[in-house]
Amino acid sequence: MSEEREFLRYSDEELQEFKELILEKLEKAKEDMKMYVDALSGTAGNDIADTSPTFKVLEEGQQTLFKEETGRLASRLEKYINNLEAALIRIENKTYGICRETGQLIPKERLKIVPHATLSYDAKINEKKNKK
Repeated sequence: MSEEREFLRYSDEELQEFKELILEKLEKAKEDMKMYVDALSGTAGNDIADTSPTFKVLEEGQQTLFKEETGRLASRLEKYINNLEAALIRIENKTYGICRETGQLIPKERLKIVPHATLSYDAKINEKKNKK
């Protein structure tokens, strides 16, 4: 008697729904990234009002903080974009939505909120507990 192992996965229709959701989020994230890059490169539409020496002295500290924060946000956004792109690859491989720890399906509700998730909620909690 041979046992056939049934693989749990989302249907092609469900995967298509997730793909559309991810593509929407990816497009928005890439638009945001362009905004951050423009802000960091100084092409965000500065006018001559910020070239006065008085403004320059007063705002140097603020500009440095702004650029540091914008850089941090851009870095986080880049990671998010990479995670979304990896999720698209998992959809193509039909492995999307499968918890990498338990092998069980990640609930749809979680994937709609965190479409790049690779862990179920319980597995994520356990991972955080083990890191402490």
